[in-house]
Amino acid sequence: MKAKSKKPTTIDDYIADQQANVRPLLEKLRQVINKNAPDALEFISYGMPAYKLHGMLLYFAAFTNHYSLFAFPSAIVAFKDKLKGYELSKGTIKFPFNKPVPVKLITEIVKFKVEENVYKHQAKELAKARKKK
Repeated sequence: MKAKSKKPTTIDDYIADQQANVRPLLEKLRQVINKNAPDALEFISYGMPAYKLHGMLLYFAAFTNHYSLFAFPSAIVAFKDKLKGYELSKGTIKFPFNKPVPVKLITEIVKFKVEENVYKHQAKELAKARKKK
């Protein structure tokens, strides 16, 4: 087991600090997120990889027996039928290390979150413009 460094400052650092068998899963997850949210800002927040695009988009993190995607409650509700078989909480999906990354499902979730954030941003901008008139 690799010793954890103090606090990662980049997603590369975060992934490098994980166990060897976990790193490829996190790299794949990161690749799917970046492909489907290419304009999102990557950074570390609360010690986890995070993405922002017109507000917080999502987070991910590795734990002892799983990795989680923190996609917020709206995604859990929107994908509840496709998430059967995964352990869920209010805004989190847990994926076991012993199964492949569900690329198609994560792609759909990331695209949903991007659309949701863009829509909310556009609605705010429209409301601001109407107030100025």
